Amino acid sequence: MSLLSKGIGRLHSKNILNGFQLVTCRKYASKETPSFVKSALKVSAVGVTMGALVGTGYTIHQQNKPRGHILNEQNVVEMIKDVPKIKASRSIRIPGDNSGLKLTLYQYQTCPFCCKVRAFLDYYGISYDIVEVDPVLRQSIKWSTYKKVPILVAEENDGYQPLNDSTMIISALASYLKDNKKELPEIVKYFPSIEFYDDNGVRKNEIMNRYFLMLDNPSIQKYSDKELGEERKWRKWADDVLVHTLSPNVYRNKDEALQAFNWFSEVGEWEANFPSWERNLIVYVGAGAMWLIGKRLKRRHNLKDDVRQSLYDECNKWVRAVNKKGTAFMGGDAPNLADLAVFGVLNSIEGCIAFRDLQQNTKIDKWYSSMKEAVGNHEGSKFI
Repeated sequence: MSLLSKGIGRLHSKNILNGFQLVTCRKYASKETPSFVKSALKVSAVGVTMGALVGTGYTIHQQNKPRGHILNEQNVVEMIKDVPKIKASRSIRIPGDNSGLKLTLYQYQTCPFCCKVRAFLDYYGISYDIVEVDPVLRQSIKWSTYKKVPILVAEENDGYQPLNDSTMIISALASYLKDNKKELPEIVKYFPSIEFYDDNGVRKNEIMNRYFLMLDNPSIQKYSDKELGEERKWRKWADDVLVHTLSPNVYRNKDEALQAFNWFSEVGEWEANFPSWERNLIVYVGAGAMWLIGKRLKRRHNLKDDVRQSLYDECNKWVRAVNKKGTAFMGGDAPNLADLAVFGVLNSIEGCIAFRDLQQNTKIDKWYSSMKEAVGNHEGSKFI
């Protein structure tokens, strides 16, 4: 209902009330009522009605009063002097890494956005430490004003540079690897965030330029403008469409939700990283909560009654697009950032029943297997 409709409704209800007051007055006013009393009643009635009109009009005016949609023009993730010393859950060391980067990834092992970042780092052969974050208590990221994962922290000579948001992380690192004349903190400044109110009045934060690479010399880029546009389109599709088909499928029912969380525990090494009570809290409370949330997400993202079909449809769309190019990957003979994004999203559910069904009911497996091999063998390291 629009604000105007609400205002009209309020005005209508107040007029009914005013009418009732007039009827009551008239009922008890005898024919012998003096004229000055009648006049007073009329003036009172008009006053009440005018008050209702003015009050309703003011309310509508206030509700429709234009507000500043942008809360702040620019907010860059600044370097920090120190981060808490938290023991790494595990360290990924890749022989031949010459990126010069010292990175720590704060993550959930099976978060699709975290999997995107790991796919990028692994493909390009970049070493990094992992801090596994408790998805319920999240104690290991209390130092950060950004309360989501992934958070990637790069150690610099004069402090630490946090990078937030998986897409921004990948674009910033890709820019650095392709044109390392700029330091990473300088590149981060090209990705400011803007806070604003959307059309529904919801406060949001948007990172600008996050699908773009920041290169001083465009000739470094081996893809054409058309190919870069296509790459950005599919990266955005992975974030805005594909990822939203996962939760309703992974947590389709209670059994699948519990199976998924037990697999998350296994690959995330929760038994080693968290006390038993905390691990059990995550598994059983998390599975129950996500089963309920999955139903809500199904409605929010307009998935089909059979949510598996929505997952199959989107993956088949991706496969058709790759096949249309006539190459192994969307990027041609080697994966591009779109390939890595889609692979990362799907890799997050690899041990779930939904992924097994996906392999059996679509043609995604050939591309996925090729991607897994390319990422596992760090084939992108040759491009650094």
